[in-house]
Amino acid sequence: MAEARQDLGPVMLDIAGTELSAAECEILRHPLVGGVILFTRNYRSPQQLCELTAAIRALRAPELLLAVDHEGGRVQRFRHGFSAIPPMRRLGEAWDRDRAAACKAAGDIAYVLASELLACGVDFSFTPVLDVDFGASGVIGDRALHSDPVAIAQLSAALLAGLREAGMANVGKHFPGHGYVRADSHLALPVDERSYADIEAADLLPYRDLIQHGLAAVMPAHVIYPAVDAHAAGFSSLWLRRILRRQLGFDGMIFSDDLSMEGASVAGGVVERGRAALDAGCDMVLLCNAPAAAQELLDGLDGASLDQRRAAAMRGVRLAPGLATLHAHARFQLAQEGLARFVAALA
Repeated sequence: MAEARQDLGPVMLDIAGTELSAAECEILRHPLVGGVILFTRNYRSPQQLCELTAAIRALRAPELLLAVDHEGGRVQRFRHGFSAIPPMRRLGEAWDRDRAAACKAAGDIAYVLASELLACGVDFSFTPVLDVDFGASGVIGDRALHSDPVAIAQLSAALLAGLREAGMANVGKHFPGHGYVRADSHLALPVDERSYADIEAADLLPYRDLIQHGLAAVMPAHVIYPAVDAHAAGFSSLWLRRILRRQLGFDGMIFSDDLSMEGASVAGGVVERGRAALDAGCDMVLLCNAPAAAQELLDGLDGASLDQRRAAAMRGVRLAPGLATLHAHARFQLAQEGLARFVAALA
């Protein structure tokens, strides 16, 4: 039976395995927790995933948000039983040949991706990647759609439309852009020395366009842009409140990137990182792969809150559980055929 109704909190945590432990059930009931992010270690089969997400949902009312990094290519957390999604770079290559066909494929791919996750109880994926491919970043690489911001904006608009049609929100990342720097923010603190004018002309173009096409959420980069602000974007009120909120007019959710990443260390310990991200304008902070620090973060953020309207907009449309039911739907079959044609053309 679900606990008494309480607002969702501003912290998203992960779990260790394919089932919930008693300790995880307890911490996920903490009033400052608002969501769970799943990884490959949490997946064994579609049926097991359905059971796991149902167990997480049963812990709270309103239910915790359930998310995953499921972009396609090398960042696809669930594979066996799920459709294989190609790297987003393949859509950019197709756009160079036939823009209309590439956008149609993007819509089909997004519909398949979203429908399969929703059918297994996952609310949303942290996708699409809006980083411009400057040929520098190995950690971004073929996760980026294109080197042309116009192509990124058009293809991402098609991706957003496919996600929305299936009933899923979206998260554009990594604001304002991670594609210019070589360092991997998981392992180091990247520094992008470009001027604001250069960043605005390229990296911000997809965000500016997609805010008009229903961009639901944004994840900022653990990157410092010293010509603009001394703080990394995810800890910068200049980037999040002044530029993203006021200048670009964005009113959706802002998720921090993982606070355990090396790129977040500039803000101090885990509590200082969490406070700095929320103070800068993040709505929800993520802490992954650091179970020993989770309780410390929750204790240190006492009194923090989450905009429930923004959180509710991230809730996915509930589908009949299980991929077998989904795969019988005519609309899904059409999208899956479109995905299959696209993948066949890559061979």
